[in-house]
Amino acid sequence: VQLQAFGGGLVQPGGSLRLSCAVSGFSLDDLAIGWFRQAPGKQREGISCINSVTNDDGSTHYADSVEGRFTISRDNTKNTLYLQMDNLQPDDTAVYLCAVRRDSWCILNPNRFHYWGRGTLVTVSS
Repeated sequence: VQLQAFGGGLVQPGGSLRLSCAVSGFSLDDLAIGWFRQAPGKQREGISCINSVTNDDGSTHYADSVEGRFTISRDNTKNTLYLQMDNLQPDDTAVYLCAVRRDSWCILNPNRFHYWGRGTLVTVSS
């Protein structure tokens, strides 16, 4: 299983970015997959995940800190996970990572995910 997140960059407060996570080694439909972030000096935080479609209901889940601003989605034809981030704020500055859980349902706990990709840095600043 390999994952690679990309799409980060510098954005002004109130701006938007879309992150992508290219996945290989398994089908995006089969396992729970999620987005996490880690700001300097802080613990890794689960922000969004999506259940398996094949083995669960495909539903999405969000942390309170991003609910209503971020949207997780996937393109099964490209085996790619996305995170649309709108109304970004300086507190959203972090390295963003994608990860896969060896199960079909989500839990926003980084310790419950098993495969991790390299992250991409998002900086929100004026």
